[in-house]
Amino acid sequence: MEPPNTETTGQELAAPVPPALDVAADNNLRLDAVPQPPRPVAPPGPPAIELRGLTKIYGDKAAVDGLSLTVPAGCFFGFLGPNGAGKTTTIKMLMGLAPPTVGTVRILGRVMPAQSLEIRQLIGVVPDDTLLFDQLTGLEFVEFTGRMYGLPRPVAQERARELLALFELDGAPRKLIAEYSKGMRKRTAMAASLIHRPQLFLMDEPFEGVDAVGARLMKDILLEQVRHGATIFLTSHVLEVVERLCDRVAIINEGRIVADGTVGELRSGAETLEDLFVRLVGGGRSAESLDWL
Repeated sequence: MEPPNTETTGQELAAPVPPALDVAADNNLRLDAVPQPPRPVAPPGPPAIELRGLTKIYGDKAAVDGLSLTVPAGCFFGFLGPNGAGKTTTIKMLMGLAPPTVGTVRILGRVMPAQSLEIRQLIGVVPDDTLLFDQLTGLEFVEFTGRMYGLPRPVAQERARELLALFELDGAPRKLIAEYSKGMRKRTAMAASLIHRPQLFLMDEPFEGVDAVGARLMKDILLEQVRHGATIFLTSHVLEVVERLCDRVAIINEGRIVADGTVGELRSGAETLEDLFVRLVGGGRSAESLDWL
């Protein structure tokens, strides 16, 4: 994938929507019933994400504490942890929205924050709190996002219309985002993250509040993006989804990495990813601890 071309040419105006969008357009597509082609070997080059000694301190608390992590390019990477573990803070530092107290961030070989503008051209983001412009329609917001990434207006308009149709958000074209449900806001954010064909997706709980049909479509699209060489960095509390989608996972607890590798490498015996997660973050309280329950 290449960063957006800001030159308006006849060829650019005819540029197709990413191949993934056509493949995922069938909401009834079943990933377990369709043979999946092998994922391409990532070309030689820098990792998608390199974090070294990353620390973020708020007051007297380290939200992220000396985090070192490498995410290979072309990988579907799950970043897991309990509430308050430091996942969202890490993503904010990757986006350049929160400067680290200590440590270095490299994205696709570029240094944040020194090359933040160049980095932002290469990433697509679905934030946890879905900060969208509430007084725009979904179409206006997605088109605006494309223009901010440098797409010519006709290309941004055409891609925005196709993305809104793909995510079934075109039924009420005059409806403002302020009137959207949480699931609709997530789908709108996902559409906006795709419009410029980024090399790296940062996705904080992208499936939260999304119905089963919409979530299946989003998963199909993300898998297709990885097959075309993009990298997905995903946080989710739905561990079954992570186990099914991700090549590798890292688990963070109290701001520190406690596990990093493939699910197969990290699991012990027949335990599930949920078993592994609970074992590593120290959970496992039982309702039996209250005799009246």
